[in-house]
Amino acid sequence: MSETRTLIGVGVGPGDPELLTLKAARLLRTADVVFAPSASADRESRAEQIVLAATGVQARRLVFALEDQGGATPERLAAWDEAARTVLETFDSGAETVVFVTLGDPNVYSTFGYLAQTVVARDAGVRTESVPGITAMQDLAARAEVRLVEGRETLTLIPATAGLDEVKSALNLGGSLVVYKGGRTLPDLAAMVEASGRAAGAVLGTDLGLPTECVSGLLDREDGRAPYFTTLIVPPSRGERGGAL
Repeated sequence: MSETRTLIGVGVGPGDPELLTLKAARLLRTADVVFAPSASADRESRAEQIVLAATGVQARRLVFALEDQGGATPERLAAWDEAARTVLETFDSGAETVVFVTLGDPNVYSTFGYLAQTVVARDAGVRTESVPGITAMQDLAARAEVRLVEGRETLTLIPATAGLDEVKSALNLGGSLVVYKGGRTLPDLAAMVEASGRAAGAVLGTDLGLPTECVSGLLDREDGRAPYFTTLIVPPSRGERGGAL
């Protein structure tokens, strides 16, 4: 067994392989084993696709209950335990550096945190690190040419799974608001943003950096439907240049 064992969570961005950082690419190419999360053993994940396109490295799949939205369910707990067991077996087989890739950033709504906690709880000798990645809100802001925050403006990030009341409270704060995972409740979200008077500048993004990418104004989405992994940005109302300084 190796005396130096490190599990590294690496963010690979939302979808465009060119957004992978130089550090991430280096670690992916030099790691003993690279794992990617997947909803099933026979399903290629977006993170896996990004790694292969950017570096030519074929990641191994770790299956998680990614589509389970019921909280810390028995299925999720069992998946975390099984994934941790696989990682520890990989170390026991002689690996020193294991990378786990994740969409966006490993410290922002990422499966990596649950995996790292489980691995360390079972073996405190494993070190964990993380490498930041481009987030969906950064990518969408760039593609839609939206200034995310300026001067003294605040930024609030909320998953739609936290509930519409949380979104409403954030809208009332007046700063920039980003909502993740809002596709399934998009009609309700859109109505709430319109009622706040801030819909004109709001933008939506899905499948960022992929051939199926869609970036549009909130008011331009006619059917009111979107995939689960949809990002919504609602910038604040702005007056003159530098007014928020």
